[in-house]
Amino acid sequence: MCTLEKRGNIFLLTLTGTDEHRLHPNLIDSLAAALRRLRSESASSSSALITTAQGKFFSNGYDLKWALVDKARPQLMSKKLRALVYDLITLPMPTIAAVTGHASAAGFIFALSHDYVLMRKDRGFLYMSELDIGFKIPIWFSALLKCKVGSPAVWREVVLKSAKMTAEMGVEMGIVDSAHSGAEETVEAAVRLGEELVSRNWDGKVYADCRKTLYVELLNSLGSDETVGDYGKEEEPNKNLSRL
Repeated sequence: MCTLEKRGNIFLLTLTGTDEHRLHPNLIDSLAAALRRLRSESASSSSALITTAQGKFFSNGYDLKWALVDKARPQLMSKKLRALVYDLITLPMPTIAAVTGHASAAGFIFALSHDYVLMRKDRGFLYMSELDIGFKIPIWFSALLKCKVGSPAVWREVVLKSAKMTAEMGVEMGIVDSAHSGAEETVEAAVRLGEELVSRNWDGKVYADCRKTLYVELLNSLGSDETVGDYGKEEEPNKNLSRL
């Protein structure tokens, strides 16, 4: 479901295959396992992570067909995605999403959980589809969006208009850092950015600590998801979140 390749000090995490890369628990578990391996292999040197995907989709969001069979499945899927986001926010290195296809709903959130978002401009949209398909967005989605994008006008476009944003629109809105002519060019640009960041030779732990401070509101929201009936435990909002 995904591969992790090491190129010098750059790690390339790729969602493999030509399907929609729906965020089924199995795929999320595979991504989480790759991040655990990355942590162990990068402990002694400055590194950067690039996440990308094969095929038409970066990720088309939650696997709703699987989830809507019973009440327990949406809770499980949400917990696993929140734990994955927690792992990305606490990862001791810069992270880059090279979005080479559509990124919708939770797939959009997954991309936005990276420090940088690069996107191809000849194909694909960023799309928060919840309004169009009749789902309320959870508070933690909103917390992530507000941590990453400073404009209330953009929040409105993303959430209350369900705008389908091209790469160039994303750059204008401050969501996408740069737009590129194709999938290969997007990944190449991500590698160049990763190498530039690695060359600064930052301490990974300090980098992660700074990121955690910057996104403390997001981290404080990850312990629950009211849209699936998971209200968390107020006394232990984030304890062991990365292992849920």
